Amino acid sequence: MRTSFLQDLYLQRPVTLTILICIVSVLPWIGMGDFATKGEPREVAVAISMLETGNVVLPASYADEFAYKPPMAHWLMAAFSCPQGYVNEFTARLPSALAFIFLIGYVLVFFGKRIGKFQEVFVAGFLLITCIEIHRAGMTARVDMLLTMFTVLGLFQLYRWEELQELKGLPVTIPVLLGCAVLTKGPVGIVLPVFVFGLYLLMLHKYRLIVVVKAMLYAGISSLFLPFLWYFAAWQQGGEDFLNVVAAENFGRFFHINTPAIDYSLGHENGVWYNFATLAAGFMPWSILIVFSLFGMKIHKPSTPFKEILKNAWARIRSMEKIRLFSLVALVGILFFYSIPSSKRSVYLMPAYPFIALFLAQYILYITEYRARATRVFAGFIALLAITVSITLLSVITGSIDPATVAQSLHITNNSTLHAVQTISEMLASPDCTTILIICLLLLSIGIVCYQIFRKINIKILYATIALLFCINLLTDGIIMRGERQSTSVRPFAEQIMRDYPLNKENVYVMNNLREYPNLYGLNFYTGNIFHNFEAAQPKNGYFLAGENDMPKIISRYGNRYTFHTLASTSHEIKEIKQKILLSSFTTTDNINP
Repeated sequence: MRTSFLQDLYLQRPVTLTILICIVSVLPWIGMGDFATKGEPREVAVAISMLETGNVVLPASYADEFAYKPPMAHWLMAAFSCPQGYVNEFTARLPSALAFIFLIGYVLVFFGKRIGKFQEVFVAGFLLITCIEIHRAGMTARVDMLLTMFTVLGLFQLYRWEELQELKGLPVTIPVLLGCAVLTKGPVGIVLPVFVFGLYLLMLHKYRLIVVVKAMLYAGISSLFLPFLWYFAAWQQGGEDFLNVVAAENFGRFFHINTPAIDYSLGHENGVWYNFATLAAGFMPWSILIVFSLFGMKIHKPSTPFKEILKNAWARIRSMEKIRLFSLVALVGILFFYSIPSSKRSVYLMPAYPFIALFLAQYILYITEYRARATRVFAGFIALLAITVSITLLSVITGSIDPATVAQSLHITNNSTLHAVQTISEMLASPDCTTILIICLLLLSIGIVCYQIFRKINIKILYATIALLFCINLLTDGIIMRGERQSTSVRPFAEQIMRDYPLNKENVYVMNNLREYPNLYGLNFYTGNIFHNFEAAQPKNGYFLAGENDMPKIISRYGNRYTFHTLASTSHEIKEIKQKILLSSFTTTDNINP
């Protein structure tokens, strides 16, 4: 009997199937939707400057600002943009999307060769595809997905070095991968993998301490060569200012050091609890299944002393098969490492996700087999949520519901929220083929989940739920986020002022002092990277862009030397800076009163 194409892929080519699903998950959608946050256009401006100036070491961007991070991501953005001669949303997000695809494919290959039950690895891969944090990082023009790929692959190669060569020689892939990690975000690309690998070697109790230290030094020092070439060239070009940024970003963040030498705040300061909260949020919606599985769990008072429990737990850890021990050490080591610095963000923990996903998949398969009610309740919950969303979308498409009216009836007064609701509802009022296809896939996946719940074949319920979550991601990326990004984009305002006023690369100025004013990174991208630093240039006249709430402070500071005349304003608050943006013309008072 011939199997279907999908069955053949699942049974014979699971890695190929997973990669195809990864491709569908990100590549069609990364070009949809403008930049709506400050992070993406800030990174993209560096790639634009590389193409425009040919400076690939330390190009100036956004009003004489140079990049805070090393240039690997920017190099790739510029390289992918070279054939068309300019950077757009698709080519800017392409490095992250490809890193997402390659990471998950390699995770399946690496774990699949070492874990006896491949189903655990297969499910772990789909946990990564559908969880919020990894999926979101694969869709954005930031450095975090690229750093995660290089870090995790570097850890895998370090493991293989011990597994296959017992620390003899040094595979060239290790310094290449760790060097690329450093060129993506700094020394953490070496320090973190080498730290985790050292812990793993100590846990093996196979090598003397001096051998472990030598292995760490060999791996770390050999990985410095590629980054050193760039750091030396960047120091020659950027001088002391470059060293101040390097010191602040890498040592100031980690050791809680004040950084008065730079003109911006490092930010993101949170307590240790923040890491665990963001892990739970980052693994949504699978975190919900873990919570459901806890209900009905019987807790018995232990009959053995607590000290004996710890001793037995330690013995079980020591007796783990090597790959699971390595994964446990990696996730604990990464969490511990990022608990030290005062600066904490959810994306910092992404290198731990593949290792957590492995244990999480093992647990989910266990409860699917032995505590199936939790899996069925979770599947029903997700299906109910998807049904509610589907009914709402169909009601908007058919005109039965006006979201703007509903939002006003709920007393939502935030202009940005109302504008986003209006934009999405207008997009749904005239749905394109992509929107219709996504809704059809969502309805089909809901039907499959409900059918499998009725049949009560537990593993099929789990796989049907994964498929439904995949379709929900398509809905989010192809419809909801596309409309939300369009509603918060500054592209319309940029096109308006470029059309109505003679703005060019010589006469547009902004403030570039992050300790006092937000930077307009999105507007800088959509006007063609033409901004200059007002405070540094002290021009006689020109055009000035700033937030509406910042203008009184600017006028109070420079009003005795300049006159400002407002020309245009955004119609609503811009999400990036949480205020309206004003375009003003200005001239020195000397020109008025000689």
